[in-house]
Amino acid sequence: MNKRLSWFNVTSLSLGFAFLYLPMLILIFYSFNASKLVTVWAGFSTKWYVALMHDQPFLDAAWVTLKVAVSSSTLATVLGTMAAITLVRMGRFPGRTLFSGMIYAPLVMPDVITGLSLLLLFIAIGLDRGIFTIMLAHTTFSMCYVSVVVSSRLLTFDRSLEEASLDLGASALTTFRLVTLPIILPAVISGWLLAFTLSLDDLVIASFTTGPSSTTLPIKIFSAVRLGVSPEINALSTLMITVVAVGVVSASLVSKRAILKQQREEQEGERV
Repeated sequence: MNKRLSWFNVTSLSLGFAFLYLPMLILIFYSFNASKLVTVWAGFSTKWYVALMHDQPFLDAAWVTLKVAVSSSTLATVLGTMAAITLVRMGRFPGRTLFSGMIYAPLVMPDVITGLSLLLLFIAIGLDRGIFTIMLAHTTFSMCYVSVVVSSRLLTFDRSLEEASLDLGASALTTFRLVTLPIILPAVISGWLLAFTLSLDDLVIASFTTGPSSTTLPIKIFSAVRLGVSPEINALSTLMITVVAVGVVSASLVSKRAILKQQREEQEGERV
């Protein structure tokens, strides 16, 4: 049954999308403002993008953030995948409840508590705070998200494929590498992207575990905004929005192309 959108639904959707995206459009618009006052339009200009490219503290913070995000998301993906396989495939084992609770605790733990506890841990063991401690902190709270994503895929996994591989003489490691991993790879990639996004976005935990020479981009932006919104921040935000938009559109096009290719192959198979 086809149902037409009512005026209430259209109005609700319009207000919802306006609430979400109108501030972003205003931010992008004022990133091209020639005036230093972000709320006073003084003509079109790209000078703030040029100034951003020569702002070394922002560039250093962006580089630190990228290094931390890549390293922590990669480590979190490896550990989260191993944890998911343990929870789904190992059955009931001693300490399973405690293990699963430790894996899923960061999902519901406030960031302030996580950041403070990690700070006390690093101080207790005498570990100097810096990029390494931020990476460990981000790995700790993001691996649980990877574990949830991969676990959901493993629960619907057809284990007869692995059994067939083992019956044909392949070892457990070869079966995992050639059969299991390619099938769960989309979930693993999704977990990595989720961990990467969480690391890029984190402010609270990084503020507890960072050092004086390892300021991340969210901390840098937060510190700068406390002194007033600069047009450089608008330019930086616009660049980040552009990168995300390009990534989403590209992923959608690739996914659509893969679906169309699969449909064509299925139609050709039916004709044969």
